[in-house]
Amino acid sequence: MSITINSYFSGAGLMDIGLMNAGIQINQAFEIDKDCCETYRHNVGDHIRQCDIAEQLVLEQDDCSGMVFTYPCTKYSTIADIHKTRTGDELFLHALRHLAIAKPEFYCVENVPGMRAFPIVMEAMTKLPDYYVQVFCPIKSEQWLPQRRNRLIVIGTKRHFNIRPPENAKRVPLSAIIEENPRVTLPKAIKARMSGEYRDLPIISDPTKGDLAPTAVAHYAKDKSTRLIKDKRFPMAVRPYSVREYARLQGLPDSFHFPVSDTSAYRQIGNGVSVPVGEWFGREMIRYDKSKKAS
Repeated sequence: MSITINSYFSGAGLMDIGLMNAGIQINQAFEIDKDCCETYRHNVGDHIRQCDIAEQLVLEQDDCSGMVFTYPCTKYSTIADIHKTRTGDELFLHALRHLAIAKPEFYCVENVPGMRAFPIVMEAMTKLPDYYVQVFCPIKSEQWLPQRRNRLIVIGTKRHFNIRPPENAKRVPLSAIIEENPRVTLPKAIKARMSGEYRDLPIISDPTKGDLAPTAVAHYAKDKSTRLIKDKRFPMAVRPYSVREYARLQGLPDSFHFPVSDTSAYRQIGNGVSVPVGEWFGREMIRYDKSKKAS
């Protein structure tokens, strides 16, 4: 019998692709955003349901071995702190509701490290009775990919099991994600930012020097001048990342296509979980399942 997962706040399906790569079956996926659901159906499958989790009854959903929650992190992040919107939200309560009623064999919560600043959220996600909980922070995407991206991963299992942290892998270099003919637009803000007209200079990554890209952010379409890549073919020898390059930074294969606007594609990529993170968790849950059957 295969290991099955219900995925919540699934976005465009980056986490789910990682899980599937590891050999996990996704029973159902739930996402409120229409564009995300369109991208998910186009690439992953028709098991995505466009809905508000807050309105979904748990017992009407398919049974599953595990649940994965990648609820939005915008109000837990350091950026939210800067903008005075770091308040947290109540979406974690719906994750808690699902766990308390369904009681799956295991669960996973993914978010930004800033979630640790909210003790009520952390208590809810780590102190559930009948679960052995392990917290990993930071899980660094740069172990696999040329992107600095730190995440908090909470994993709960009904049986005691020593989950292995990610092993060091051969990182994909930044030079390997560069397109031969990138399709990008060059906003005027690039010249202005390079000239010091903004408070912050752009973060420029050089593929020839083995640099890492900064964290792929959801609002990149609006702030392309903040994160640039060195490219002598373009004015001022810099340019933004293309949608395909942004997707590669998250570990998505080139077969993954976005049937939506570039603005929406950048947002879906920036909001997603790096694919290798899903693969790591999926492989560990397969190990967990095997150990459970062997005991």
